[in-house]
Amino acid sequence: MSVSRQVRPETETSGLKKIVAASMVGTVVEWYEFFLYATAASLVFGSYFFPNAGTELDGIIAAFLTYAVGFIARPLGGIVFGQIGDKLGRKHTLQITIILVGVATFLMGCLPGFAAIGYWAPALLVLLRFVQGFAVGGEWGGAVLLVAEHSPSTSRGFWSSWPQAAVPIGNLLATLVLLGMSWILPSDQFLGWGWRVAFWVSAIVVIIGYYIRTHVSEAPIFLEARAQVEAEKAVSYGVLEVVRKYPKGILGAMGLRFAENILYYIIVSFSIVYLKTVHDYDTSQLLLALLVAHAIHFLVIPQVGRLSDAVGRKPVYLAGAVLGASWTFFAFPMFDTENPVVIIAAVTIGLCFHALMYAGQPAIMAEMFPTRMRYSGVSLGYQVTSIIAGSLAPIIATALLQQYGSGFPVAIYVALACAVTAVAVITLKETRGVSLHDIDDDDARRHGLTTARVGR
Repeated sequence: MSVSRQVRPETETSGLKKIVAASMVGTVVEWYEFFLYATAASLVFGSYFFPNAGTELDGIIAAFLTYAVGFIARPLGGIVFGQIGDKLGRKHTLQITIILVGVATFLMGCLPGFAAIGYWAPALLVLLRFVQGFAVGGEWGGAVLLVAEHSPSTSRGFWSSWPQAAVPIGNLLATLVLLGMSWILPSDQFLGWGWRVAFWVSAIVVIIGYYIRTHVSEAPIFLEARAQVEAEKAVSYGVLEVVRKYPKGILGAMGLRFAENILYYIIVSFSIVYLKTVHDYDTSQLLLALLVAHAIHFLVIPQVGRLSDAVGRKPVYLAGAVLGASWTFFAFPMFDTENPVVIIAAVTIGLCFHALMYAGQPAIMAEMFPTRMRYSGVSLGYQVTSIIAGSLAPIIATALLQQYGSGFPVAIYVALACAVTAVAVITLKETRGVSLHDIDDDDARRHGLTTARVGR
């Protein structure tokens, strides 16, 4: 049985910028809120929700444990929304996720502290953090695939890197709000109530993002795959199918994600802890360093995506893993200078190394799976890794700092993570320029299915 499709040239990019904007705005919102929590955990939540934790580092570790709850929830969100996204579409899942994360973050800004309601305070914080992580778990796959599946094969790395570039924009906005509040308010007022404003502001951006996402369409290749599933009962999709048919793809995606995720949270979260606890560095100066670094990160990511289209996914990603392994060995000595310019340079260099891995992720992961199970495949590979990578990275690094009083063990930890990712990159097949239609056709041949295209 063949399934008819509306023929559309793959090189057509009409409306692609609108698709990119819709993907980016939601990612900006959700990562604004995710980074906001990470920064608040470093600066505020330790004392506000865990005042009886013992030392300052003990309180920070407790706050980071609630931070990790969001990462644990992300794979569940990836599974649930991956299944929904592969069946109903990328657009609908993106509308749901942006509302969920917006409501959870707004309510975080309303929570009373431990002094007011005791252990209910951290319990409610954990609950809201779980909801936030669950929503973000479904966000990334839908956002990047909405763009990747609309993009021409020859420039998929560039176009699909834009949702990745939205992450530093969200972080930039969160840093701007926190920086502004820390400048305007005395320290006691900032720690007492000023941080809440940053959580409440998210509601405005959520409304804007939701509206934009109602005005985008699904990619033709997804509509073809969905029609195929509906017309041919033997065709399956979703989480169980991708685990059975493409386990190597999931493991490969996890390997790619491992070092990138760890490096990122060492740079944007643990660097704050290190400078604050070891050198008692000024909060405003810390946020300013991140502000500059996020701005440069945003500019670099699309250019790295373009580079992956020109020279290949593997060499660019491998360079990121190798350079990322070197970063912590020179970054901590740069932090120890306590020179603001040197600190900004260290954070910025780290995020540029990170971009070499991060920019190409949507394209290379999308090229690992056929359309009928792509959302589930990329979400599993991306989000499951977050549990053992990003969620634990600040906790492990803070514990190493507490145990050894030095950044050197943290540098070893990051280097080992980068070695894992380097091996994963080397073992992968180069997919630069591959057609997603050809991936679907190959999947159909391998599993005895009818191709979704006609008129080839």
